Amino acid sequence: MFGSATGPGGMGAIQQFIPLILMFAIFYFLLIRPQQKKAKEHRALLDNIKKGDQVITAGGVHGKVASVEDGIVGLEIATGVVIKITKSYIAALNNK
Repeated sequence: MFGSATGPGGMGAIQQFIPLILMFAIFYFLLIRPQQKKAKEHRALLDNIKKGDQVITAGGVHGKVASVEDGIVGLEIATGVVIKITKSYIAALNNK
């Protein structure tokens, strides 16, 4: 009269989760994975920064690396003008 728990009602529950699984897969491949790849490339960039590199900060300041210490970078933005910035705020190398 009432049917079993593993009967047709069980199949409907599985079908309800299929769209959620598909949405998670789409989010993973379109958003999460590329963001992780970009973060990994940024970490590699920060690990390879050395004295003399031309860099651009997240705020748009261009300069030459004067010193690299634990988490601090001395950035020469003009002749004789060295500012200290947090290493993670370096956004890119300036290859010009």
